[in-house]
Amino acid sequence: MDLNIVKNILKLEKEIDLRYNANKLNFYNKKKVHKKQIRFHKCKKRNRWVFGGNRSGKTECGAVEVVYLACGLHPYKKNKVTEGWVVSLSRQVQRDVAQRKILEYLPASYIEDIVMVSGGKDNAENGVIDFILVKSAVGGTSKIGFRSCDQGREKFQGASLDYVWFDEEPPFDIYLECKMRVLDRCGEIFGTMTPLKGLTWVYNTIYLNDKNDSEVWYETMEWADNPFLSKKEIDALTRTLPAEELESRRYGKFMQSGGMVYSEFDENVHVIEPFDIPQDWQDTISIDPGLHNPLSAHFYCVDFDGNVYVVAEHYAAGETVDFHSQKIWEIAKKLDWKTDNRGFLHAIIDSAANQRTLSSPKNVVELFYENKILTNPKVDKDLFSGISVVKSYLKTADGRCRLFIFKNCVNLIREIKSYWWGDGDAPIKKDDHCLDELRYYLMTKPLSKEKIEKTEIQKDKEKMARNLKYKKYL
Repeated sequence: MDLNIVKNILKLEKEIDLRYNANKLNFYNKKKVHKKQIRFHKCKKRNRWVFGGNRSGKTECGAVEVVYLACGLHPYKKNKVTEGWVVSLSRQVQRDVAQRKILEYLPASYIEDIVMVSGGKDNAENGVIDFILVKSAVGGTSKIGFRSCDQGREKFQGASLDYVWFDEEPPFDIYLECKMRVLDRCGEIFGTMTPLKGLTWVYNTIYLNDKNDSEVWYETMEWADNPFLSKKEIDALTRTLPAEELESRRYGKFMQSGGMVYSEFDENVHVIEPFDIPQDWQDTISIDPGLHNPLSAHFYCVDFDGNVYVVAEHYAAGETVDFHSQKIWEIAKKLDWKTDNRGFLHAIIDSAANQRTLSSPKNVVELFYENKILTNPKVDKDLFSGISVVKSYLKTADGRCRLFIFKNCVNLIREIKSYWWGDGDAPIKKDDHCLDELRYYLMTKPLSKEKIEKTEIQKDKEKMARNLKYKKYL
């Protein structure tokens, strides 16, 4: 090959590298596309988070979002001049992670000025930045400020902001203070983190969305989502990490010592947008009754392949059977739900509903009957077998999903995500009303007929429970 051609090729490659490094933003998600990063940038919710494993691409999308907003170059939102904060756990972490990523993607031609806390702005990546002034493509100057959680909540007071980006999980008081900072501008909060601290406030407020905040959104990212990671390296590291460590560091999942009962649950797979269900698919309603505790009721459908769809829910506490019946009937009418030739709805219900109490001469089954809801209390309440059946619907032996939940069934989704194993072989008994009636229903389906072998621990515990029950009546 001609030596001049080789020199020209090398020169061209050098120029390409220089242009790439000068404006890396132009190449973000172009040749290789990280689909979940794109989903994050497109999301219009004002409190959105990415829970990702290490090296999953979560920090990258947080930094690029800041650059988009500051430069007025956001491809999916209306652009304007902005002021926002980047919040890290410490100044050192700011310098080494979030600040470095922002400088990597922020085009040099857009930088008006950099004000430093320490170090010189001609070598900003190795110092600590206070704020960056950025030319906006829409005219005017945006400002990217930097804060660290180790400064304390007081340092987060006073400002009025368009956005705050949390790089990793902040203390709750700082999160609340930052929510106040974006209030008057109708601004947004976004966070990117690996959940290594267990079941903290982020788990309840964001992941479970226990307040049902319509502006809360999250995405999970794992190594396989990042198109720049080698599959060979992923497989090698996966084999070396303990199971619990893998759940957080690879998959970005929240973990408790006992682990999730329904670890097969994947919100991206099992939770779907509602659609019009054919009447032929309508099956029945399942109810877990409660007075002071919540009453949970869900409407279940089955397609011609045996896949189960949970299409609607009623969930309320401290109400009468008349109230619950009215709400169930309202849902049934919206869905054009089937009735028998007497105009009754049919449902299955916890067998405890067959018992009378001192507060009422009638049991719950009879009270529902008076409201034209015929409930069958003959359900299989075996906990171990029921959990196994639910797991088999979440993920079959050949990896298929056979249980789909409409996204409007928020309480069922929340309970599945917050259901953890306790000591021994049993789940923690807390917030499981939806899950009880889900088990009752699925135990009536074909997969429940398969023989499920119990562990020796489970058999022993059941034997002890029977002995205790027997002694109670001696």
